[in-house]
Amino acid sequence: MSNNGNKIELPASIVVRDLAQKIEKSPIELIKKLMTNGVMATINQTVDFDTAAIVVAEYGFEAVPEAVEEEAAAEETGEVPLWRQMIAGEEKAQLKPRPPVVTILGHVDHGKTSLLDAIRSTDVAAGEAGGITQHIGAYQVEMKGRLITFLDTPGHAAFTQMRARGAQGADIVVLVVAADDGVMPQTKEAIAHAKAARVPILVALNKVDKPNANPDRVKQQLAEQELVPDDWGGSTMVVPVSAKQKQGIDDLLEGILLVADSSDIKANPGGKVIGTVIEAELDKSKGVMATLLVQNGTLESGDVIVAGTAHGKLRAITDYKGKPIKKAGPSTPVAVMGLSDVPAAGDLFEVVKSDKEARAIVSERLEALKTQAQSRKKVSLEDLFSKVQAGEAKELNLIVKADVQGSLDPIITELNKLGQGEIGLKVLHAETGNIGNNDVMLATASKAILIGFNVQADVDARRMAEKEGVDIRLYEIIYRMTEDIEKALKGMLEPDLKEKTLGRAQVLQVFTASKFGRVAGCKVTEGELKRGAKVRLYRDSDIIYEGDLSSLRHEKDDVKEIRQGYECGVGFKNFSDIQPGDSLVCYILE
Repeated sequence: MSNNGNKIELPASIVVRDLAQKIEKSPIELIKKLMTNGVMATINQTVDFDTAAIVVAEYGFEAVPEAVEEEAAAEETGEVPLWRQMIAGEEKAQLKPRPPVVTILGHVDHGKTSLLDAIRSTDVAAGEAGGITQHIGAYQVEMKGRLITFLDTPGHAAFTQMRARGAQGADIVVLVVAADDGVMPQTKEAIAHAKAARVPILVALNKVDKPNANPDRVKQQLAEQELVPDDWGGSTMVVPVSAKQKQGIDDLLEGILLVADSSDIKANPGGKVIGTVIEAELDKSKGVMATLLVQNGTLESGDVIVAGTAHGKLRAITDYKGKPIKKAGPSTPVAVMGLSDVPAAGDLFEVVKSDKEARAIVSERLEALKTQAQSRKKVSLEDLFSKVQAGEAKELNLIVKADVQGSLDPIITELNKLGQGEIGLKVLHAETGNIGNNDVMLATASKAILIGFNVQADVDARRMAEKEGVDIRLYEIIYRMTEDIEKALKGMLEPDLKEKTLGRAQVLQVFTASKFGRVAGCKVTEGELKRGAKVRLYRDSDIIYEGDLSSLRHEKDDVKEIRQGYECGVGFKNFSDIQPGDSLVCYILE
């Protein structure tokens, strides 16, 4: 990684802070420069070579790819796992194998928590008779003289929330599937989250002791999700277990070690100390308590760390059993005290030289977050269109939600046809039901666009999407959806239509009509309402419906429009959750 004149060697990906150091510029200045180029990044996030090259060129440097060994060049292309990014600058001779970090995902009631308890109790039986004295959100077990670290946060929501913040705490995902129930909607969602994170998946086929268990049927369902079992000639290890009977637990642990060995998971115990915040809270008597996962280097008591916008000198370190320890190496979960504030789950932490340096970094990050909040840019179809025109776009990620399976299947078929051109199209997840928080989190983590067909986005999901810059597109006609996406892929998308407000109204009462279902009795307070126009329904400041104004009546007559001061009955297509006090805005796009 040396500079030759105005040439600078850069790896395939680099952390923003490290890039700033290489060109001897302030990280804040660099973040602002990235923003002017349409890239939203924080100080600890990673940018690819092409992005870094554009930025350093503005400072007079010519970026050249860092020389890599043939073995490294042959690795799978795509997003680089976080732990590989962390060790990118370490001396290869100093890298040592480390324990794999595992998280458990799966459908509700398929036994995620029971499996974690079975694994934990196996370890207790083998070692600590007194049981676990402290719960810190992670723990380790030993198998054949080797350690495995488990994140005790079952559920894809927690997993993806961390990833959306730039973290990837897990090296391996154990997908729990009940042998008597099979692949369910949340199973598919968990698979989508794991694939988006590019984390290896091992399947724990739970409840095999039940009389109605059908392992072959489940394996067929897994194969349909592109997780072909290894005994069927595929690459996905499927391990039969019974968490309740504590059967197959050793086989599962051995399987995890085999997957870990194939992934060549390493770190430098003597290198830069960096890791991820698992969870944190404010204890009234002890102050800020945080669970950290060390991913590179060795954390020691007395170290000064920065975690997100929190910092401090570590007063105490304890292991997952509550035992005080002096130091912790890679893949070790620890509980620490001494931070100034409560960091967020998924925040990266690092050891710095002094409290002064820590304060300076936190100050930079707070300023960067403020700037980023003011200029957050959506990942939208319009954004893709502009990238196509500039020759920068390579792939479009989509998450699709539809009202019924009968709608979902033809949508996926049509989208797959569109993805056969020069720019790839990938449907990360497809499911029936309204758009919820989990969908938005997955879209955030994978830079995807959310497509809804004959569905609505939940209030909380809309709020989160606005905050995270996620583009939600709602459609009622399939060909309009495919047209928009096709135009974006081909660089032909028409400019965004402008919204023109026609009028506003207040919901005074709600009544039921045999022909129209639930109808909002409204008074027009401004302008006019027009049948066939677009309408947006608000409850307080939240949007609860957005779609067409399907019916408009004055007294007993159907009308095309109704003006300010008059009362009317308003019906909404496929929506009935109306309450007195709601307000609506009628508008057109032109």
